[in-house]
Amino acid sequence: MITLSASPAALAAHRLLNDTAVECPDRTIPEVFDGIAARYPAEPAVVAGARTYTYAELGAAADRLSARLVGVGVGHGTVVAVSMGRTFDLIVALLAILKSGGVYLPIDRTWPASRLAGILAESDCLHAVSDELADIARLPRLAVLVVGEPRADDRSAPAIDAACAADDLAYIVFTSGSTGVPKGVPISHRAVNRLVHAPNYVELGPGVRILQLSAVIFDAATFEIWGALLTGGACVLYPGGRLSLSALERVIVAGGVTTTFLTTALFNTVVDERPQVLDPVRTVLSGGEAQSLPHVMRAFERWGPGKVVNAYGPTECTTFALCYRVDIAPGDEVPIGSPLQNTGVYLIRGQRLCEPGVVGEICLAGPGLADGYLGAPRLSARQFVRCRIDGVECRLYRTGDRGTLVDGRILFRGREDDQVKIRGFRIELGEITHQLGRCAGIGQCFVTVVDDGAGERILAAFLSAADPALTVASVRAHLAKTLPGYMIPSRITVVDTMPLGPTGKVDRAALLAENPSGAVVSGVER
Repeated sequence: MITLSASPAALAAHRLLNDTAVECPDRTIPEVFDGIAARYPAEPAVVAGARTYTYAELGAAADRLSARLVGVGVGHGTVVAVSMGRTFDLIVALLAILKSGGVYLPIDRTWPASRLAGILAESDCLHAVSDELADIARLPRLAVLVVGEPRADDRSAPAIDAACAADDLAYIVFTSGSTGVPKGVPISHRAVNRLVHAPNYVELGPGVRILQLSAVIFDAATFEIWGALLTGGACVLYPGGRLSLSALERVIVAGGVTTTFLTTALFNTVVDERPQVLDPVRTVLSGGEAQSLPHVMRAFERWGPGKVVNAYGPTECTTFALCYRVDIAPGDEVPIGSPLQNTGVYLIRGQRLCEPGVVGEICLAGPGLADGYLGAPRLSARQFVRCRIDGVECRLYRTGDRGTLVDGRILFRGREDDQVKIRGFRIELGEITHQLGRCAGIGQCFVTVVDDGAGERILAAFLSAADPALTVASVRAHLAKTLPGYMIPSRITVVDTMPLGPTGKVDRAALLAENPSGAVVSGVER
């Protein structure tokens, strides 16, 4: 165990910053939900288009599906894949899996077969819930339960006593991995309770309606779904299909949405193109990438103080760890803020706690932390460490992000590695590089993030050809076999040579100067 040294100033600043303890339920998600449903049985729980489902209706539907799941072998700790669109049946399925004692694993049926097979194998997943009959053939190794169609035995069912505890797993999500293998992040019931109980960053409870916009494979959905259903609020579903700002406006107005989370890129688009979409909303949380100061300034000028919240947090700390409510006009930058309830944040440099104004690695603590990475003990030991700070032993997650403490708030200072966020998706550039290295015809490759000229960050790959027949189209086809669409670079450029700096590494500045545009997604090749 590492004992961190600290000056009196560093200790005092961190003690004040981390004074976040509040009581948190020592119960599972179904136990908390059942208590809310008993208190507000006739209140709206899920709004799906013109249909509103009450807590009593949602609970009854989940109990029926839970009984079916138990009947096919789902029990305590069973991992169940979820391959479903954003519908009422999805919410029922998530709750039913938890009620049966299971662990839900969101998957995307558009993922490449090799990626999906690896994730299912790593999770030891043998069951799935789906809303498409085609998934029975698509997932041949799993026992697939198709939901959404009326059944003769769909009558009331007693609640299942799954004998779970708050520290048992609730779900697993997979994030990008630098070795070419996605990382499984297991999250407990207690961690979800930490996110939504007695929040110091947003209003939750009866009367609050949260827009459920994120894909369930994206951990922002944890906040959108359970932030409503574990506090007495309502979850308003955005219908399936492509996102449009006109449809978003209709859903917000018709569903009476009070609270929404938007990725940074989407928030910027709304502010640029149709800010009135968010006029009826009381709280807009935004995160996933560093905030654009001009966009936050324009939002502040339109809506005033208190409406926009900059949300920061890795998947390993259950969605959000720090938040900053924009109560005053931003200065030179938008802070990522201070820790959520029952969350600790430490800025560490070497083996020393940083004083205010000193840049260090952002390390997180508290019950929101994941148990580690699934099936990756070495990586878990490297990223989740035990330290003694201020005489107290604690477990930390090393984010790899850099920050500094100024006036009681954390300011973001970039990353220590090559992990980035694009459109809210966390991406290891090393995973893309790894897959490019397996493509026939490629000599060297370099992956980075560039500005697309319209203010948005995009992935760009630069390749030297070992085979003159190499084309951008063949590279895209290769990547599509192993990577989801959001990880395939929008811009791919084939270069003659890679410029190198004095250390022998690729000179990024020279590379971009020599190739200012390159080949874009429309298929222009070089």
